[in-house]
Amino acid sequence: MPGLIDLILAGQRVENHFPWSRAVVTPKKWGFAVEQLAEGHWSLLGLWGEPGAVHMALLDESAGDIGVASLECPSGRYPSVGRLHPPALRLERAAADLFGLLPQGAPDTRQWLDHGHWGVSYPLSTRVRTSAATAFPYSFLPAEGESLHQIPVGPVHAGIIEPGHFRFTASGETVVRLEQRLGYAHKGIEGLMAGSDIDRAAKLAGRTSGDSTVAYSLAFARAVEAALGVQVPPRAVWLRALMAELERLANHLGDIGAICNDAAFALMHAHCGVLRERVLRASDAAFGHRLMRDCIVPGGVASFLSDEGTTALRSLIAEIRQRFPALVELYDNTASLQDRTVATGRLKVELARQYRAGGYVGRASGRDFDARRNLAYPPYGELAFDVPLLQEGDVNARVWIRIHEVEQSLSLIEQVLRQLPDGPIRVDFAQTNRSHEGMALVEGFRGDILAWLRIGKGGLVERCHLRDPSWFQWPLLEAAIEGNIVADFPLCNKSFNCSYSGHDL
Repeated sequence: MPGLIDLILAGQRVENHFPWSRAVVTPKKWGFAVEQLAEGHWSLLGLWGEPGAVHMALLDESAGDIGVASLECPSGRYPSVGRLHPPALRLERAAADLFGLLPQGAPDTRQWLDHGHWGVSYPLSTRVRTSAATAFPYSFLPAEGESLHQIPVGPVHAGIIEPGHFRFTASGETVVRLEQRLGYAHKGIEGLMAGSDIDRAAKLAGRTSGDSTVAYSLAFARAVEAALGVQVPPRAVWLRALMAELERLANHLGDIGAICNDAAFALMHAHCGVLRERVLRASDAAFGHRLMRDCIVPGGVASFLSDEGTTALRSLIAEIRQRFPALVELYDNTASLQDRTVATGRLKVELARQYRAGGYVGRASGRDFDARRNLAYPPYGELAFDVPLLQEGDVNARVWIRIHEVEQSLSLIEQVLRQLPDGPIRVDFAQTNRSHEGMALVEGFRGDILAWLRIGKGGLVERCHLRDPSWFQWPLLEAAIEGNIVADFPLCNKSFNCSYSGHDL
């Protein structure tokens, strides 16, 4: 059977695309790639458009190959990937809204990001059309049966959380179907990036999803560096890993507490909230910002780690190591809490594999993938850590994956602090006189984040696409809630903790 590299070699190779290859393929080869996705041989890393073309980033996990297949579609039409591979459906709908690229044969062509408020259609295409800024009705999928009723929730929620609409169809208290409508947090990140210089685009990337600002900044920086052949100083590489693990640590601690809070166990929420706050304060002491926003930049990092910052981080690790085990024991030995989390919101292993779910969602349902290990981008190839894996796929499993990852992040932070090299933290790079393209895949706390970009003459970003792990996780929440009671939805939803902002771009 031809491999991913064979597909790329059979196409028209694009020069200056790094570190993996991109090729313009024929419709026949495009169809072959879709078949490989549908049969589970390859993984879909991303699908995005630009005027007159559509791109797919593909991963052959067994061979460790990554490549981008591009299909020219001057008519604005291309063979649907989602027709055979459902994980592509929402990505296709987004590309249709932004670029007017229409997937032929797609089973779902409803608008996704465009809710009718923009005043234009296809804003990133060459054929932008003015339209009335009027919301249009959205056709939710029908569900038939006796004694069924619908419960609409959102997009405005009872709390300081992002907007999203959930349409439940229930029989009594049992959820028969959940359908999401997202896009309310769309802010035009990709449109704002087009024509920006690299520094401005880096700031925009770090604001794609605020709780993952380090991971997005790292993905964007690595894509720029791959495109331009920039070698980052060793100290900066290790500081980046330090920031990434601090971000992972803060989010996992916050999520563990919030999941317990949705099961009416506020004590865990309070204690985990204290530890999360400790991480944020230590991050501020170490890098000058609680979320470490704008601390990772193309070419290195923008913040030194002082001796005082190092001391704050060592004190943080000691405190968490002292207090966290008791919280884990409290979670595990509280029968009323276990009653709510065990066997609730179970995501089948087969679905997690089909959607290539990343992060704790995938690893709680048997998908053994972590970009830090599988791609071993620096410095993770020099660090010792385990990737926890469970098969149960319920809320409890997603909590335990987070617990184990907290322990691993503590170890990684200690290793980085011990091995941190001296030297400069940033390198300058020259502007380019020709087009370069770069791509990166990094592990955020939710899972793998993809960044792809093209830098044109003069060093301006011509096109940048960012793919959040939530694109492949949100649909799985719909499947996981089926058969559960309505009252367990907040618990299931928080155990997934998908990003609205990162998804909505």
